[in-house]
Amino acid sequence: MADLKVRIAKRCAKEFVDGDFINLGIGLPTQVADYLPEGVTVTCHSENGFAGIDVAADASNLDVDIINSGGTYVTVVPRVKFFDTAESFGLVRGGHVKATVLGAMEVAENGDLANWIVPGKKVAGMGGAMDLCAGCPQVIVTMLHTQKGAHKILKSCTLPLTAEKCVTKIITEMAVMEVREDGIWVTELHPDYTWDELQAATGCELKKDPAMKAMDEE
Repeated sequence: MADLKVRIAKRCAKEFVDGDFINLGIGLPTQVADYLPEGVTVTCHSENGFAGIDVAADASNLDVDIINSGGTYVTVVPRVKFFDTAESFGLVRGGHVKATVLGAMEVAENGDLANWIVPGKKVAGMGGAMDLCAGCPQVIVTMLHTQKGAHKILKSCTLPLTAEKCVTKIITEMAVMEVREDGIWVTELHPDYTWDELQAATGCELKKDPAMKAMDEE
């Protein structure tokens, strides 16, 4: 399971180019910072109040005052900037963050996102996800394709929505998919899976991009 999440994080890290300013949500998305390509300067924003996330901290470099929005200890790049919550969300709401990488419980074929609550269960809350979905031009979902075999990519979400029609791209261990006006198009398929296996693991009809290629995780 952990290896599949690393596969997803590695592939997502390839989405960004030199100079990008992006947000990393809690959970799997935070791992993207560990795999950004060398020589590419990407500034990672954490909604709790800083820009400049580097790789995860370990016993040799841990600073108890530096945690990301998910409460995980991280390191920072030399150009790091710390700020209060008002400035952090001003950046998001002002459209200054190019993309946000979020986890999801469900994604609909029209780009609706549900990622914050399962009715009847205790959860931490929505956090800044609604603001991020509204303020970022690109919303990239990184998640395992299914949950214990249950579909997470659906014709329509069954859980309470975080935001409507916000997701632009989905990256799972199986494929890379773009959400377009006419549905979800598969642009990359991992060699471990066939098209039929991918479709069977998905709760809506997928469309195959004419230029679909093999998903490269390295």
